[in-house]
Amino acid sequence: MPAVHEIRLSVVIPVYNERNTIKNVIERVKNSIKKQNLKAEVIVVNDGSKDGSSDVIQTIDNIKFIDLKQNKGKGAAIKAGFKKATGDILLIQDADMEYDPDDYTAVITPIVFGKSKFVLGSRFLKERPIFFGKKKSPYFNHYIGNKLIIWVTNLLYLQHGTDYEGCYKAFTKDLIRSTHIYSNGFEYDNELVCKILKRGHRLIEVPISYKPRTYEMGKKINWKHGAKILWTILKYRFLD
Repeated sequence: MPAVHEIRLSVVIPVYNERNTIKNVIERVKNSIKKQNLKAEVIVVNDGSKDGSSDVIQTIDNIKFIDLKQNKGKGAAIKAGFKKATGDILLIQDADMEYDPDDYTAVITPIVFGKSKFVLGSRFLKERPIFFGKKKSPYFNHYIGNKLIIWVTNLLYLQHGTDYEGCYKAFTKDLIRSTHIYSNGFEYDNELVCKILKRGHRLIEVPISYKPRTYEMGKKINWKHGAKILWTILKYRFLD
């Protein structure tokens, strides 16, 4: 098997109205790639942002930039990035500061060593959220929603996953190329994972770090997205 640093990684960053964070995120990603001695490309996809995110991204060197003029959704941006990717392994990175790119090596290692063709990063394997005291999470309702998504996915697809909504998900390029996805919103990840599970691929999870941001800081996902995610999980259990 090749070493981790011999595999080419494509990091795809979908961006929608993230002017205040995107430059720091890209620099953090590039520094982490260098620190981990990874061979990687960074693909940044602007999903029709209205806040000048595109202008900021265009000032950054050594990235591939895709500028979608119309906002079509996170899934559509990821699709555009995956289409342009040249790496052996494709990985999703959010355009905020909630996740730590230092986790890349841990996420892709099971793929490199042939244990599976896809890996999910689990926030709940690393640290359980707490809802009391000074360090309590402000998102109890999100946690309940996550638990419902986990339970429904595990029930319908006969799995034992601990987190399907974490940002870091990595896939072999051939697996992505052979899986057609209709969804263009936040539910893209769920359709992709569910279809892969239906094909019998082994699910592997690794612990990842997570520091949630507030809605005031730009958090976008809400209960309406959660409802659509649940419908997507149910629908693709019975449809192809």
